[in-house]
Amino acid sequence: MALSRSQKYVFISATIGYSIYYVCRLSLSVIKAPLVQEGILTESQLGVIGSGLFYAYAVGKLVNGFLADRANINRFLTIGLLGTASINLLLGFKPGFAVFAVLWAINGWFQSMGAPACIVGLARWFDRNKRSTYYGLWSSTHNIGEGLTFIAVGSLSSHLGWRWGFWGATSAGFIGALIVFIWFQNRPPQSDSQTEVIANTMRLSAEEKRRVRDAQWSAMKNPVIWLIAVASAFMYVARYAINSWGMFFLELGKGYSRAEAGAIISLGAVSGVAGTIASGWACDRWFANNRFMPALLACLLNSASLALFLFVPGGRTWIDCACMIGFGVSIGALICYLGGLLAIDSVPKEAAGAALGMVGIASYLGAGLQDIISGNLIEKYKSGSGLGAHYDFTPVGIFWVGASVVSAVVMGIIWKTASAAQSSLTK
Repeated sequence: MALSRSQKYVFISATIGYSIYYVCRLSLSVIKAPLVQEGILTESQLGVIGSGLFYAYAVGKLVNGFLADRANINRFLTIGLLGTASINLLLGFKPGFAVFAVLWAINGWFQSMGAPACIVGLARWFDRNKRSTYYGLWSSTHNIGEGLTFIAVGSLSSHLGWRWGFWGATSAGFIGALIVFIWFQNRPPQSDSQTEVIANTMRLSAEEKRRVRDAQWSAMKNPVIWLIAVASAFMYVARYAINSWGMFFLELGKGYSRAEAGAIISLGAVSGVAGTIASGWACDRWFANNRFMPALLACLLNSASLALFLFVPGGRTWIDCACMIGFGVSIGALICYLGGLLAIDSVPKEAAGAALGMVGIASYLGAGLQDIISGNLIEKYKSGSGLGAHYDFTPVGIFWVGASVVSAVVMGIIWKTASAAQSSLTK
């Protein structure tokens, strides 16, 4: 069945809006090297600042996941985008470390309003038999936003200075908020006649609240949801290792220019679009709607690509590019599977936001811990300072790859656990 006009508007605005959320989230990742080289912030301070966003995002995603099930998601998505754009505007004026850290943590809270609103919107507007395809398409927003950030924001900051990395993201955020406010609709119209809807508003509202409460409590007791959360947390360590420190690693570990580093990292973002789009389609076509097998294969590809990227010596650009493509495809698929689809498929649609919030808080606690550990390891194994600094990325590389391997192991446990639960239901 073809999509209605309203469904098209909801899907397009959710895709554009959440892509721009990522531009406002990753602006700092693009300009870490000049901030360190100019003596504005240290590696450890950047780790603390980055973790502040992730911790605020983790808590916010849990809280806002539960709220989004009940909220007007048009306002929810718009307010979050206006907030994160405003934070980027303020950061361009070079606040000190403490103020920078507080503002970036507030940015994390605004960021946490985006995904719950979008996913609740998809759950409200698309039936389950269409959800895999459109969730996979929407999940490409992560990679579209990353690509826009590393290429556009990277180029802007290279030519106009690091401040314009923040201010370019600000401009994109305000434009995205306008698009979302106009096109992103709260929920489909009721099938009842207008008279019946008005007459039964209070009764239906009470029943809906009870269904949401029961569904959310059921999701919280589901062990598969918690296992998915653990696997996603370790996957997010690997994911944000590259998103947060990938350009820094290529510039100061392998000797690429900022433009070259941005281009290589953006390959992962671009390939991730293919990974997310193909994940739902491939699952339905080749894996008989078994999402666990392709998710495990994506975990294994992720570990292999990351290890080669980090430990093959510099000067082999084609290997770095190939590894980023493999990494991007795998992360794109895993964002779709571990980041949401496996969880919302395991609960009633009334608890879609709650399930996303449970996975989200674990994922971003992992990402936040990664930033602190990474910043400290990078600074600890650094010799010299300023433009003459030398870095040994081996210890932090072991940490990143190890997290990816653990995610793959837990994904195998999830598959076994879910299969056992399904078998018990069919007996």
